[in-house]
Amino acid sequence: MGASSVEERVRAVTEQVAIDHGVELVHVEVAGPDNKPIVRIFIDKPNGVTHEDCSEVSFHVGTVLDVEDFIHASYTLEVSSPGLERGLYKRNDYERFAGNLVKIKTRNPISGQRNFRGQLIGISGDTVAVEDRTSGRVLIPFDSISKANLEMDFEQELRRARAN
Repeated sequence: MGASSVEERVRAVTEQVAIDHGVELVHVEVAGPDNKPIVRIFIDKPNGVTHEDCSEVSFHVGTVLDVEDFIHASYTLEVSSPGLERGLYKRNDYERFAGNLVKIKTRNPISGQRNFRGQLIGISGDTVAVEDRTSGRVLIPFDSISKANLEMDFEQELRRARAN
């Protein structure tokens, strides 16, 4: 079984556990060598996930994985929150976080540029729109994105904290 099909099965298991525990499944990835894979699961919920959320999801996912036994190696299971610089994976993420600062890396250059930083405008069809700091508005094909994250504007957060 290839890594991607293992990942798909882990995702299916985790989606069900996430629903049962009232958390959002942000992302699943299987990394590391085949003989010692690392299964990483990122979960979230509106007020942030607690340590308890992570350990419960870890316990339940681990139990199902051990029973179904489709990872034929000793694996490491990591469950955590996506953090402040949360990754963007699904189309829905690009709608939900419109207006936020993002970092986007593309597989192929767009007008000679592969790294974009600026405000996420949103997604329309198969195109993500970003107001890039250096080149202005850029339209990026969704399928060409290799990595995308929210970017914290720490100065803005500091100003907001001082204002309150």
